[in-house]
Amino acid sequence: MDFYVIIGITLVAALLVAYAQYLFKKNIGDFHVQKSHFLRLLKNKSMLLGVTLYVISLLIYLVALHYGQLSFVYPTFASSFIFIALISKYVLREEMNLKRIAGILLIVLGIIMVALTF
Repeated sequence: MDFYVIIGITLVAALLVAYAQYLFKKNIGDFHVQKSHFLRLLKNKSMLLGVTLYVISLLIYLVALHYGQLSFVYPTFASSFIFIALISKYVLREEMNLKRIAGILLIVLGIIMVALTF
């Protein structure tokens, strides 16, 4: 499979995981580790959508692994951290300090370096 297709597939999987994480964060509320809270979460449509997105992402990721090298696909999947940071800042309005931004830039640099070795 073409290099760019593998990257695209992996990025789609990472984006779905990031969105699932957003749904979890948005709907977790005052969750406590109790049976009644687990049952309430299972009835929440957004939480179920998040779980579904996780499963779909896993299936897409497995396709990427089938056609690509693990040492390339897995670091590319780390782009989910970048998507999470963007969602956190612009949707959840979380603060981004210089250390977080530097960490995200290091992830981007790492993904680029791995891509150059493909």
